[in-house]
Amino acid sequence: MNESRDYLELTFRSVSCFGDDGRLDAAELDELVAIAERDGRIDANEMRVLKSIIGRIRPDEVDAAMKTRLDALSARLRELGG
Repeated sequence: MNESRDYLELTFRSVSCFGDDGRLDAAELDELVAIAERDGRIDANEMRVLKSIIGRIRPDEVDAAMKTRLDALSARLRELGG
């Protein structure tokens, strides 16, 4: 079985998301999570990239919609062992 390369697309897409206006919104986060989940699971590389992306989000950028998505994603990553 070949190793998934979705984490590379995830990394590239996150650069585009942050690069367009310097911040990540809830819809963009949803797009990134969809890339990670499209093969039915989030692997270790995708988890590492998602955690890195979350770490780049500044608290002043988090609105209610983003907080809800971040909380759900963080809980999911914890469940997966990340």
